[in-house]
Amino acid sequence: MTVYFVGAGPGDPELITVKGARIVRTCRTCLYAGSLVPPAVIATAPSGATVMDTSGMTLDETHAAILAAETRGEDVARVHSGDPSLYGAIAEQIRRLIADRIDYEVVPGVPAYAATAAALGQELTLPGVAQSIVLTRMAMQSTAMPEGETLEAFAASGATLAIHLAIRNLREIERRLEPFYGADCPVVVGYRVGWPDQMILRGTLADIRGQVRKARITRTALILVGPALDPEWARGFPDSALYDPKKPHVLRPVKGVELVEDHNI
Repeated sequence: MTVYFVGAGPGDPELITVKGARIVRTCRTCLYAGSLVPPAVIATAPSGATVMDTSGMTLDETHAAILAAETRGEDVARVHSGDPSLYGAIAEQIRRLIADRIDYEVVPGVPAYAATAAALGQELTLPGVAQSIVLTRMAMQSTAMPEGETLEAFAASGATLAIHLAIRNLREIERRLEPFYGADCPVVVGYRVGWPDQMILRGTLADIRGQVRKARITRTALILVGPALDPEWARGFPDSALYDPKKPHVLRPVKGVELVEDHNI
């Protein structure tokens, strides 16, 4: 048997991959994070399948359910929200599968930051503004952050920050990021993006906390910070070199210009 770690995407059941949906439809055992995975995704499990909400279960209990499926010779769809590689807590599950010599496969999903950018209808990497995205979180009461992985270190780059699991710590985020980005730096909060009650808040480091408090958002939200989020930049940034007729590449050569292949790529 095989355990499939399936990324269900951020909330819209149509954003699960074709492969992920097929696995859910065919696995006789389905373990899913009930607080974050849409019911419509799990509803496609086979009739009579063992379907378990793991939101209130421990690691020992979820692994026991997998071992039980193994004795029945059933593949397992282990369904996570977003993409399993980001704060999916799959590493400790995989460690146990390896110890028990159980095969596994990871099926990627749409991450929350990508769904939020889509909801905004804009790009997070703009030429001359920001060409990097940092995916990070705040420690708060969860696992401590490694030394050196601080908001200040990331902010010094000027990149777009995607801050997870930190909506209750906006005051600290404002304090730590304002010296680098300025009080008027654009901030976006995406609440339950892809769900029917989705909410998108636009503001700045100076005023976003008040908006979040007024909206009573206390969980299940992503925070984006950076100048690339400013709608004004959308009218003022330079075009990228990708479609520039004066900048040839291997798929769009210019007559008389010799292209040198870079073997280091």
